[in-house]
Amino acid sequence: MTLLFFVLFFIVFGKMIGFAFRATWGIFKLMTYIVFLPFILVMLVFGGLLYIAFPLLVVVGLFSLIVKD
Repeated sequence: MTLLFFVLFFIVFGKMIGFAFRATWGIFKLMTYIVFLPFILVMLVFGGLLYIAFPLLVVVGLFSLIVKD
């Protein structure tokens, strides 16, 4: 009975850990797209690196049009 408990215990908590990793990855992607990427682009423009910011913006824009998540 104890062995069955530990097997089921690890199955349940293993699935919970997997869900936690998937949720964390989703939150990280959301923060990257909404917060970090625009911040980086604005800082590049303010830093005078428009020739880097504009192609980066075009590449990310095309990528977001092609890939539907």
